[in-house]
Amino acid sequence: MTNNESTPKIELTLDPMGSAAAAQAPAAAPTAPAAPAPTIAAAEKTVAAPFDEANFTPEERRMIDDFSEKIDITDSTTILGFGASAQKKIADFSDTALNGVRNKDFSEVGTMITNLIGQLKDMNAEADESDKGFLGIFKNTKRKLENLKVKYDKVEDSVNEISGILQNHQITLLKDIAMFDNLYEVNMTYFKELSMYILAGKKKLAREREVTLTALQEKARMSGLPEDAQAANDFAEQCVRFERKIHDLELTRMVSIQMAPQIRLVQNNDTMMTEKIQTVIMNTLPLWKSQMVIAMGIEHSRQAMEAQRAVTDMTNELLKKNAAALHQATVDITRESERGIVDIETLTNTNAELIATLDDVAAIQKEGREKRIAAEAELNRIEAELKSKLIGIRG
Repeated sequence: MTNNESTPKIELTLDPMGSAAAAQAPAAAPTAPAAPAPTIAAAEKTVAAPFDEANFTPEERRMIDDFSEKIDITDSTTILGFGASAQKKIADFSDTALNGVRNKDFSEVGTMITNLIGQLKDMNAEADESDKGFLGIFKNTKRKLENLKVKYDKVEDSVNEISGILQNHQITLLKDIAMFDNLYEVNMTYFKELSMYILAGKKKLAREREVTLTALQEKARMSGLPEDAQAANDFAEQCVRFERKIHDLELTRMVSIQMAPQIRLVQNNDTMMTEKIQTVIMNTLPLWKSQMVIAMGIEHSRQAMEAQRAVTDMTNELLKKNAAALHQATVDITRESERGIVDIETLTNTNAELIATLDDVAAIQKEGREKRIAAEAELNRIEAELKSKLIGIRG
């Protein structure tokens, strides 16, 4: 993807700071990717063969030649500031890219998913607090069903919350993918600009060594003057300093080369993560919801089955108890119905008691009669004795 509005223009300058516009790294990105990201192999191929002039457009080659003519390697300030603006752009760009490379924070989603798994497991771990008795079965079933509905609502809220957070992360990742497309184009621009600096510097260095340094050395050799020899040595040292500066730019350029596949790696990771989030949102979370609905239906069926089993068990138990009670009652009633009003044993016992009573009464009466006769005789004796006594006193 090429974004002409956000990709900086190539500028070759001897100003160490460069222009303000060129030094700005891209800060914003489009809201969505416009095209698939090139592969890492394509990115590596793009930065190959850096100093083949065929890699540059005719306009860029003219810029290189014109800039090469402006370089004065005898000016220490020029050597110090050569390519510094491009190096600063790379440094600023690296900071911007680093902010995009940082790992996305999915810890919140991870924590929520862990809690959700715990809630899902808890739905299958109902405590066994069965009430005793026939009615207790239905009370316990109702309580379990209400608890299950409460847990289902909590799980559903958690799933919806996770879905919302994942959608926000997906939007962020899509923006990052587009941003990395833009960063890639900017990096390629900075890479080309550095390559142009290096090529211009090498051209200038080659000409100065071939023409100027050779002339100074020839002049010193011909004149034999120490000042001419010193001038040749000074110029040779300046060429070495400028060569070291070019080497520094080549090192900076290597950073830009490495940045291209790094950008694509991060971009590809974000793309894969976006696809995975899409799968979770469109497939996994709805599957969880449907499975929870199925679990609720299964629980309804199970609880209905338990209630039916309780009714059946109670019915059979009642039938057995009633049959046993009916058997016992029938036997007892039949036995009682076959009995007379008064048992023969009772009559026999009553008769024996009556006879014994009559015998006892007769015996008591006889004894009483005998006692009365004896008492009467005793009374007569006492009376006779009393009369005799009284007669004796009168005489």
